[in-house]
Amino acid sequence: MGGTVAGVGVTALGLGLEGPRGWAFRGVSFEAEPGSLITIEGPSGTGRTCLLLALTGRMKSTEGTATVGGSALPKRMAAVRQVSAVAHVPGVTDLEPALTIAEHLHERALLQRRFGDSLRGLLRPRAERKSEERLRIDAALKAAGLDLASLPKGSRTAVRDLERPEALRLSLALALIGRPQLLGVDDTDLKLSDAERAEIWALLRSVAENGTTVVAVCSEAPAGTVVVSTGPTEPGEPTAPTEPTDATDEAPASRDAQEGAQEDVQESDGKEAADALAEAGRA
Repeated sequence: MGGTVAGVGVTALGLGLEGPRGWAFRGVSFEAEPGSLITIEGPSGTGRTCLLLALTGRMKSTEGTATVGGSALPKRMAAVRQVSAVAHVPGVTDLEPALTIAEHLHERALLQRRFGDSLRGLLRPRAERKSEERLRIDAALKAAGLDLASLPKGSRTAVRDLERPEALRLSLALALIGRPQLLGVDDTDLKLSDAERAEIWALLRSVAENGTTVVAVCSEAPAGTVVVSTGPTEPGEPTAPTEPTDATDEAPASRDAQEGAQEDVQESDGKEAADALAEAGRA
């Protein structure tokens, strides 16, 4: 991203969040160094998105503590938000299907310049600001691995015409424009082929290697990551069913049904997270 980024360390001790419907997650403890790739692993519906939003300062935990780069949560949520960004979170960072890639990138760069940069930056000459915007966008696209030249209409391609991996990369690029020290990514491996998953994990590893600490939600964490598992929050509570490990024993129709059910649960999780954020005045 035009050089390395100084990532932040992330720790949690007994972290939990209780909402109107009970505990979203509870008893989460881990420690990760700056520049780590942290994976929140677990079945859909086990509070993975809520934990992601809590660690990035966008949802207030109700039990335990966490520290992000020296800022304690939940006391210093605003400070954590200033150094973090989130991508691909249903109901929170949704892309507008009718807008083009260029329109999304330009809008995000304008928001970054207006609310994320210093007042001194706003006073620079217009040509200088435009040049900085272009550099930021190019660096973010490169870091996200989104090659506009490979798309039929280039930057004028509408979001609705993007394949799922391309839409994920665009969401990552938008988040990376702000050069965050902590990047949270939801639904990292949802409805991707094995090859696509491998590419996305390689991408997130490269972001982490460049300094940015990455927290990624997934159903199955790859090796070599700081794994944070979510699951039952009360003794005896059953876990959500997972997909069969032997794909050869699964009929195509059954696989489609399971993937559809998983996506429905993810959409429900996203709506609950968005509702919670709206109640907190931080959507």
